[in-house]
Amino acid sequence: MQALLEHFITQSVTYSLIAVALVAFLESLALVGLILPGTVMMTGLGALIGSGEVNFWQAWLAGIVGCLLGDWISFWLGWRFKKPLHRWSFIKKNKALLDKTEHALHQHSMFTILVGRFVGPTRPLVPMVAGMLDLPVTKFIVPNLLGCLLWPPIYFLPGILAGAAIDIPAGVQSGGFKWLLLATALLLWLAAWLCWRLWRSGRASADRLSTYLPRARLFWVAPVTLGIAVVALVALVRHPLMPVYGEILLKVVSR
Repeated sequence: MQALLEHFITQSVTYSLIAVALVAFLESLALVGLILPGTVMMTGLGALIGSGEVNFWQAWLAGIVGCLLGDWISFWLGWRFKKPLHRWSFIKKNKALLDKTEHALHQHSMFTILVGRFVGPTRPLVPMVAGMLDLPVTKFIVPNLLGCLLWPPIYFLPGILAGAAIDIPAGVQSGGFKWLLLATALLLWLAAWLCWRLWRSGRASADRLSTYLPRARLFWVAPVTLGIAVVALVALVRHPLMPVYGEILLKVVSR
């Protein structure tokens, strides 16, 4: 599917923007986003942006349009079919996730709408649940617009970084730089995830990972991982090839 998507995108600019908007739309659409590998697709699209196959700003705009369409259709579906949706077997199977989303919307509606846009399992659920709860449009529109504005470039970013790295001239140090870039990105992501788990460990109920990552362990694992990630980032910034890589990234956003 990824190869088919890339072939479709490289045919023309119009096709590429349609593909970006379609992926963002389906990833945001109620329940569909739960089964679609949207994160992988967005990363793949980001790689094409980083390699110069797709224009960054046009892809960003197409992503915003797709997000908004998916979220508002989901909101309308939740508002229009709230009773039948509660009886649907698929909803019953995911009732625990639905209940958590409803609780979060009741407690902090605007924060949940914004943050839910960046969390895989809740992204296609929050707008629909907001509609099911008859959340006023005035409370939904602002965090939704902000989330749809920020989501595409953030999810494109890993792919952009990887795509731009391909254009680094081959040399003695290019291989080491690419491995350092990959390690730094993974460490930063892992550190952010561990810090997020530490933050929510005192608020959320225990899950399967809590057995291996209890709060007491997170208190030292999270800062240690963050420290290693910072060291790797400093080494990356000081690498001789970093200026070359920076120029490539600048070209990506200035095309």
